[in-house]
Amino acid sequence: MKNNEFNKGITLAAIGSFWWGVIGVLYFKYISFVGHIEVVLHRCIWTALFLVITTSYFSKWQIFLTTLKNYKMLITLFFSGLLIFTNWAVWIYAVANNQIIDASFGYFIMPILSVLLGNIFFKELLNTKRKISIILVLISISFLLFVNFRSIPWVGLAVALSWGFYNLLRKKINVDTDVGLLIESLFILPFALFAFYIVFKNGLNDFSLSNPSLSLLILLAGPMTVIPLFLYVRGVELSGLGPTGMIFYITPTLQFLLGYFYYNEDFSLPKFVSFIFIWIAVIIYLKDLYETN
Repeated sequence: MKNNEFNKGITLAAIGSFWWGVIGVLYFKYISFVGHIEVVLHRCIWTALFLVITTSYFSKWQIFLTTLKNYKMLITLFFSGLLIFTNWAVWIYAVANNQIIDASFGYFIMPILSVLLGNIFFKELLNTKRKISIILVLISISFLLFVNFRSIPWVGLAVALSWGFYNLLRKKINVDTDVGLLIESLFILPFALFAFYIVFKNGLNDFSLSNPSLSLLILLAGPMTVIPLFLYVRGVELSGLGPTGMIFYITPTLQFLLGYFYYNEDFSLPKFVSFIFIWIAVIIYLKDLYETN
């Protein structure tokens, strides 16, 4: 039973990671003509609405109300909500400003945090292959930072830290995945609505009922956010921070490929060398997963 749950979690995390790596990039890049601030606000607003619909569909309002009575969970979800908002904002900024490769760099760092946090806080074991993979990734990142010290990808670092600690907080509380996402979104919603009001009042908005096709396209930011996030968070709950953290390397790898080959972003030889180390690390870890499950 445990192996079945573990394998299910890995599968869900992999699908969510692929979604972020390809579908999410293509979608948010496509609507990047809309100001990235407005895109972030719409992502918050429509994500909350979409979660209200899914909570109703799956009849989880009782779980929602029970969770609201647990102040410890609410505090944790408030801070995890701030972290996920930060992650969304920085990533959308990166996509809109041709920094997809820098964002992928951040997602390469994030699984290291997940593995280490999983070991420190939840006693998830690290065998020899996992340790080797971590060492290779550390070498890769250290090499990249060393040769590009003056141009450290701050966007990538912000993405990594916000997402890594978001995963940690969500793992520390026992809350239903979509209900937790809903509460996080509701914490963010008032601020997003107020900010959108300011944007609208100053005539800086692209979203308008007079342009239904564009409005519908922007509205998709909700399901585009909820579906992969739900898949990945559920994967973390079933399989642990360490394994899903390494599986998540699917996301930055595909983001890198899109950024370089499709959007023609700059990619230096030192970065290429660092990515080779990372891909070797991923192969070693995935081989370990196959042998132990």
